[in-house]
Amino acid sequence: MNRPADRSGPPPGSVDARFTLAAERTVLAWVRTALGFIAAGVAIVYVAPSGDAEWLDAAIGVLMVVVGATIAVTGGYRWRRTMTVLREGGDMPGPSAVLVVVAAIVVVSIVVAAILATRI
Repeated sequence: MNRPADRSGPPPGSVDARFTLAAERTVLAWVRTALGFIAAGVAIVYVAPSGDAEWLDAAIGVLMVVVGATIAVTGGYRWRRTMTVLREGGDMPGPSAVLVVVAAIVVVSIVVAAILATRI
């Protein structure tokens, strides 16, 4: 008589596909946010430059592109760290990177709003 193998859990090193797909969706959200920042930075420099303070537009545009690149790198790092933790165990990445991104978004928004307010 054949008995089914004891399947008390997944084999060592394997990860449930739902978790890997969730991590992938999360990194794609980081990439979308980064692309939004980069596109806005390019738009400020090339699409909507002001005639009186082009250096300011360039500085804001470069700032937004740098923040976007930083968001992309941070998202990639967090995804890689999450995948390692899912495979090998350990502590998941904390919320500090998310809080830094939120702070960067707030700072850039305040700077852009202040500049727009001076142009009205």
